[in-house]
Amino acid sequence: MTGTTTLKPATTVTIVQADYAKADHAKAIVAMLRVYAMDPMGGGEDLLDQVKANLVPGLAATPAASSLLAYVGDQVAGLANLMTTFSSFGGAPLINIHDIVVAKAHRGTGVGRALFDAIHQTAEDIGACKVTLEVLEGNAPARALYASLGYGDYVLDPEMGKALFWQKRL
Repeated sequence: MTGTTTLKPATTVTIVQADYAKADHAKAIVAMLRVYAMDPMGGGEDLLDQVKANLVPGLAATPAASSLLAYVGDQVAGLANLMTTFSSFGGAPLINIHDIVVAKAHRGTGVGRALFDAIHQTAEDIGACKVTLEVLEGNAPARALYASLGYGDYVLDPEMGKALFWQKRL
């Protein structure tokens, strides 16, 4: 997936499918994930050296993984790490947005929307039944963007409540 979007005021965003074998793409992926990690919404701490070293090789070794990079000019401005899997209830592929980040200097300029346009086009291209993501309750700007794009709580039966995202660290 590659595309260019012109945003207001005259911000041109280019979205490219990352090639994990390209050094500049690998460097951009690590740089953007570090931006995310150091943000309060990503935990507020830099990635460990081991994580930085393993990140791109690990993505490359994961058949379900793909990444989109957003550029404004020649500057990396955003990243989306995606995992494609299969929805047993939908009987079709689904894309999970595992990570999405926009550099602080580019937030509110449409870079996030451009990334979502590319994600949605990718999902359409593979016949996906849905796109999923997780968001922190306190991340109001991201929640507002996601809601404006049609995302909402995962509910099968309102009487059973919303789905919860749990984890167990190993």
